Amino acid sequence: MNKIRNFSIVAHIDHGKTTLSDRILEDTGTVPRRKMTAQLLDGMDLERERGITIKAKAVRIKYKDYILNLIDTPGHVDFSYEVARSLRACEGVLLLVDASQGVEAQTVAHAHLAQSLGLKIIPVINKVDLNQSDADISEEQLWEVLKDPITAERVSAKTGLGIDHLLERIVEDIPAPKGEVNAPARALIFDSYYDAFRGVIVYVRMIDGKIKAGQTLKLMASGFSSKIEEVGIMTPKLEKCAGLQSGEVGYVIAGIKDIHQVQVGDTITTADNPAAEPLHGYSEVKPVVFASIFPIESTEYPLLRTALEKLNLSDSSFSYQSETSKALGFGFRLGFMGLLHIEIVKERLEREFGLSLIATSPNVIYQVKFISRKTHPQELAALADAGDGYKWIDNPANFPPYGDIIDIKEPTIKIKIVTPIAYMDGVMTLLKEKRGTFISLDHLSSQRVMINYYMPMAEMVIDFYNKLKSVSKGYASFDYEIDEYRSADVVLMEILIHGSPVDALSVITHKDKAVTRGRLLCEKLKELIGRQQFEVAVQARVNGKIIARETIPAYRKDVIAKCYGGDITRKRKLLEKQKEGKKRMKSIGAVDIPQEAFIAMLKIEE
Repeated sequence: MNKIRNFSIVAHIDHGKTTLSDRILEDTGTVPRRKMTAQLLDGMDLERERGITIKAKAVRIKYKDYILNLIDTPGHVDFSYEVARSLRACEGVLLLVDASQGVEAQTVAHAHLAQSLGLKIIPVINKVDLNQSDADISEEQLWEVLKDPITAERVSAKTGLGIDHLLERIVEDIPAPKGEVNAPARALIFDSYYDAFRGVIVYVRMIDGKIKAGQTLKLMASGFSSKIEEVGIMTPKLEKCAGLQSGEVGYVIAGIKDIHQVQVGDTITTADNPAAEPLHGYSEVKPVVFASIFPIESTEYPLLRTALEKLNLSDSSFSYQSETSKALGFGFRLGFMGLLHIEIVKERLEREFGLSLIATSPNVIYQVKFISRKTHPQELAALADAGDGYKWIDNPANFPPYGDIIDIKEPTIKIKIVTPIAYMDGVMTLLKEKRGTFISLDHLSSQRVMINYYMPMAEMVIDFYNKLKSVSKGYASFDYEIDEYRSADVVLMEILIHGSPVDALSVITHKDKAVTRGRLLCEKLKELIGRQQFEVAVQARVNGKIIARETIPAYRKDVIAKCYGGDITRKRKLLEKQKEGKKRMKSIGAVDIPQEAFIAMLKIEE
């Protein structure tokens, strides 16, 4: 066990984590040069196309007489849950910083997380070969963040410069894992995925004891037992081995076909010599953004359910429950960690399971206090309790009538933005527009500042990321953490088509922005729905009042075209007859909203 080192690489997005892991694999001979490809650990097509890491990847490396278990992690704020899981399976971490960009918001967040878990941190400054890089300033910024002047390794992951010295530093500085080889087996499940032929494949970090094929494993949370068919290591492909023991990282296959039995963070032990208590697992992830997903073809609903169950096994950071929409039929209400997370989950469902899906516009979860009445639908009575008389509501369609609402609390976030000083004014103006509250301003260096603000989560969900990139010319980065719920003047805005509210188009918005947003939505819907045989009103309603309206004119046939001269009363008679027909059609007509209208509506940004 003294020859084992478990470590993770963490960094802000695009700072070179995956390239560094590629060089480590190449320099240690883990992967032969002829088989080496860029982004080797990013096996998903989606990861390669976008140039981001979505899933944490584990790989075993042989270096001299040491075994190094490397876990490559995502860098985007939406996948910070993957990072937290990975760090719990390690004793040390490489904190990577791009020498040309310096410390970013996610760098600060990852550093504080690693420190809170008591991990050994090795600062690494990447891209030192670039002309615009300044490793000295980056190192000073790292010292400021870590509050400790630790000498940073200077490397170029692209050229391989400094990788040998970094490997030596990993062996010397990162402590060996602690655990009892002869104690009852305990292994932490840090990831899993579903294989159509072999069932659930579980990735584990052994803490105590040993496991091998032929033993009966027991999952301590669910109490499920099954015979172990195979254990092995990741090199990075799955490679069968005799067994795993304390300190090692590997995989376990036990023919588990029921994907509901396995939970990430559970403890594996053996049935013949079970451990007395489970390991400290992961805190349950709390989704912060919600959206509904519906199949375009209603017959694909059962396929969508199966796809969500399988995907949830490898990405347990999203939650889901079934729901029904009058406009879109049967679907699921999903909770996500952020906007990119919604995009990635939807795209993975479409690619990996061959589904065609619609996702509704994202919104956050609110705490609502309201007067309970017998006339309310059952959905309101069934809402989860948030304490102090408040109920959790994550769907605008479930809001109580406006006259019964006493108070609405919205989630706020504590946001950190790292930006060059030149763009500081623009960033702070944007934060004020988004109803932000100033906390502090910290200088990381003579050129960069870190701005701390409180901000409503709902304001970030709409279009904050794009506007931040715009005002800072792409130089600002941000990270956030959920703060508390605060009372806010927010209202439910319903969209009425021909007098009937459409639940899938309802949105929660701040009272001051309701009129502007209502007009925008009505104008767009007028374009998208198209003309009918009768006049159609598109309206936005807040608290029982219509705040915006657009009218879609009816198709008109020229009924007097056949009149060649003659008395005006004949023409008037034909026009009155047409008018009566349109009026009758309007009273019984129904507007069929095309699917394209919903899809296009979801792409509207303020």
